[in-house]
Amino acid sequence: MDWRAPVMDYCERQSSAFWAEPANALTNFAFVIAAAAAFVLWRRRGGADYPALALIIVTASVGVGSFIFHTIATRGAMLLDVIPIAIFIYGYFLLALRRYFRLPMAPAAALTLAFAAISFFATTIEALNGSVGYLPALAALAIFAALLWPRGERRATAQALAAAALIFAISLAFRTIDRAICPAFPLGAHVLWHMLNACVLWLLLRAAILADRDQASPIQNAKEPTAA
Repeated sequence: MDWRAPVMDYCERQSSAFWAEPANALTNFAFVIAAAAAFVLWRRRGGADYPALALIIVTASVGVGSFIFHTIATRGAMLLDVIPIAIFIYGYFLLALRRYFRLPMAPAAALTLAFAAISFFATTIEALNGSVGYLPALAALAIFAALLWPRGERRATAQALAAAALIFAISLAFRTIDRAICPAFPLGAHVLWHMLNACVLWLLLRAAILADRDQASPIQNAKEPTAA
């Protein structure tokens, strides 16, 4: 495979020039903003939740990697776009199983590997403008929200995951129609994919950070001193 081959997959890009996708490139800073906002919340919550911090760093790298891809636009640069996204998806899936459902590491890791295998198979299906590969992640969000909803102490997390799933579904729709609307709207819809996904990642990070203390076990809560 020629890693230097140009990628011309988006309406906005009409040449292989570095700045041929200014809107697609600049909207990636929404991910950096989402990461910065999550970092502020992380610090306010004590700054000791290192799994969440790792996902915050990955979120920032999603923005940086996608910016590089939408400027250099080669097959090699595409790796800087897709790898951080994959790390976030699988990392958050594992964190959700551990933090929201209290699964031990072994079964949580096994389920994450199975989820990764399903997601990889989905990427081989050529349909929906390449959006099929993200459908397992959307399904996981919806299923997690549904499973957590009946649990009173998990209701806030369930609501956050449900909202993230709804926004993600909308962003997937815009990603899917990007090529189809090129003749009528040359800028395309990929910019909305970036901005809406930044909102999705912010909601997921916020849910994880807040759940780290708010959803502690009764034993842990009993050990914490109460206000006078």
